[in-house]
Amino acid sequence: MEKVSQPETGQWKTQLEKISSISEIYFSKIHHIREETLKLSREIIRNSALSIRASHRSQFDQAKSHLTKSEHQLKTIIDICNENPEVYHSRFIQDAQKEYVEASLTLAFLTNSSMPELEMFSINPAAYLNGLAEAVGELRRYILDQLRKKVPLPYENLLVLMDDIYTLLASIDYPDAITNNLRRNTDIARSIMEKTRGDLTAASINQTLSSQTFIDQHHD
Repeated sequence: MEKVSQPETGQWKTQLEKISSISEIYFSKIHHIREETLKLSREIIRNSALSIRASHRSQFDQAKSHLTKSEHQLKTIIDICNENPEVYHSRFIQDAQKEYVEASLTLAFLTNSSMPELEMFSINPAAYLNGLAEAVGELRRYILDQLRKKVPLPYENLLVLMDDIYTLLASIDYPDAITNNLRRNTDIARSIMEKTRGDLTAASINQTLSSQTFIDQHHD
């Protein structure tokens, strides 16, 4: 019968101390990176909100300036997380990316310019698509603002854009765990689109009735 050697508790203790040291170094580094990127993410969200507000006020230079700040912060996060992808894929960073995308798309739609590329700043596709879904709400806000001001716009084209966005989002059929609840935001985007369609239809009917009333009054 093979003899079992006695455990060397001193060796185990040395190994445990090594494990403890390595773990402490790792978690201390991750914690520092997380705190730094969390601060940057909050700044991105703030600048993105300011950009959206500026876009709706037709202050497009200011909107772009706020986006530029967000872009620098996104690049900084990439550099900081270069060796620690487990932090880069954290939900709070994806939330910041989503807000940046929403602000960028809002500026693009309101200035009739190109949409930001998905590959920019290594943005997660889930973050991009959720930002795209939320941009539908900003399109509705823009349309309603212009309707109130009686500004002539190609409203039908904007409605088609909303429909195209919804069609894209609805085609993404994957679990919420990897799309960050995209299905829910897609349903919200659809509801917003249908409400906007109803508002535009009502506005068109009212305009037709007003024009007919004007013609009738002058004809009499």
